[in-house]
Amino acid sequence: MTEFAVWAPQAARVRLRLPGVADHEMRSGPGGWWRVEVPATGPGTDYAFLLDDDERALPDPRSAWQPAGVHGPSRLYDHAAFEWTDHAWTGRQLPGSVLYELHVGTFTPEGTFDAAIGRLDHLVDLGVDMIELLPVNAFNGEHNWGYDGVCWYAPHQPYGGPDGLKRLVDAAHAKGLGVILDVVYNHFGPSGAYAPMFAPYLTEQSNTWGRTVNLDGPHSDGVRRYILDSVLMWLRDYHVDGLRLDAVHAMPDSRATHLLEEVAVEVESLATHLGRPLSLIAESDINDPRLITPREAGGYGLHAQWNDDAHHALHTLLTGERQGYYGDFGSLECLTDVLTGGFFHTSTWSSFRNRQHGRPVDRQRTLGHRFVAYLQNHDQIGNRATGDRISATLSPGLLRVGATLLFTAPFTPMLFMGEEWAASTPWQFFTSHPEPELATAVATGRKREFAAHGWPEGDVPDPQDPQTFVRSRLDWAELDKPEHREMYDFHRRLIALRKSRPDLSDPRLNRVEARHGDHFLVMRRGETLVVANLAAKPQRVTLPGVARRVLLATGEGVTVMRDRIELPAETAAVVAL
Repeated sequence: MTEFAVWAPQAARVRLRLPGVADHEMRSGPGGWWRVEVPATGPGTDYAFLLDDDERALPDPRSAWQPAGVHGPSRLYDHAAFEWTDHAWTGRQLPGSVLYELHVGTFTPEGTFDAAIGRLDHLVDLGVDMIELLPVNAFNGEHNWGYDGVCWYAPHQPYGGPDGLKRLVDAAHAKGLGVILDVVYNHFGPSGAYAPMFAPYLTEQSNTWGRTVNLDGPHSDGVRRYILDSVLMWLRDYHVDGLRLDAVHAMPDSRATHLLEEVAVEVESLATHLGRPLSLIAESDINDPRLITPREAGGYGLHAQWNDDAHHALHTLLTGERQGYYGDFGSLECLTDVLTGGFFHTSTWSSFRNRQHGRPVDRQRTLGHRFVAYLQNHDQIGNRATGDRISATLSPGLLRVGATLLFTAPFTPMLFMGEEWAASTPWQFFTSHPEPELATAVATGRKREFAAHGWPEGDVPDPQDPQTFVRSRLDWAELDKPEHREMYDFHRRLIALRKSRPDLSDPRLNRVEARHGDHFLVMRRGETLVVANLAAKPQRVTLPGVARRVLLATGEGVTVMRDRIELPAETAAVVAL
């Protein structure tokens, strides 16, 4: 006996369709929920719903399993049936961790959860603490970045479905790795989004990706519950250790208690029950520290946020690029502001937005580990016209300098898959929509978008071309090549150094000191100095103290003379005082 239930507050009639039998009429109940009990059904049973007198069979908005894809029927799934082995897992806290962002579909040639398990030892050897998976909930087609998901409760079947995700999390925990899952609650994808047919999940307003989610209008209580239950499901039923909440600035909510605070409250309660830390990481472009301020201090209570200012400050300094939103960045002064204050835009002028932007961070109270920093991520690579990594244009010397600044900063550092060995493969924007009209619209829109930024249309890969997806897969054979292995070994030593020196994991922003000169920067972290020469020539830099020894150098030829250091071109060093 199984009770089937669906929220459809505006429907006059709802039917349940099961294979080979007549449709079951469902009963309307409190809160807009429709229910029916059916004997001889259970895990593995396929089902769908019909609304009013429409004969279209629709998948369950809360479906846990879509084995035939987002347009097919749902299938009952028993979360309790999976045999977990991580009973001794006590979790991973975000402070002090090194993150590694990966896309399941391109991380391995097979592109599955099970195949990713085979590469976990590589991440353990590297020194990673937590992997951050790009969205894995079901989306239209075979392969996609995952941000156009439409089933917010069901892992993508081509990746391995519900059991596949559980096997990956279980295996990660066995190796001491936490798992962060990227989730998207700000829009539904363009195809297969049947939930809005059941209830007013969407408003008439739009954001960059489609109509916004109804968080504060009529029937928004049920919409908010839909999101909250999805959040709790990933953390509870899939044992993941945290969520990265995509583009929270695109989730307008005028209620007195913002949805994000409500999420934080319920996740804190769940973490208390489970006895392990659960992390919430926001992606936001509004530079508002209230997101990561504890609720006791009047904030939303999220644990961290992605820090694009840190990326922009490093990227522009290393590459010299200044187009678009990079326009205000690129100076050493900008980088020192970020290293000591978290954000660059803190109620300061943004030429890209043509207005003031951001809010200052309280350096005394806000800890640096609440900012996730990176040289590269899926957005900053994949949203370039050709999906090129910085290793395609930067010298190995500058790549090492950038990595050194990232891993010695007071933030939570994150790598994008393959970055640790300077992968030569691009990571491009790819889709596999089966509908010809949608496929054409996506490809045309992508080219038009980049043409407006000055890129020739011929340089923009067709997202629907299967080769665009194939080109984006990591080439693990590169690790056998000396230049890639050397970069990997350097990252491994750099991460190990960060973890061995309390100065380098100290998250207190008010204890970071930084000064800069002509193409060089000196950052003091307690009794540890980081000195970077970004010039194409050797430089002698005076140190704020007497150096005892060089802990790490990005190249040969670094010489220390009491309170001075000589650095070859495009070199950095970490020095103990």
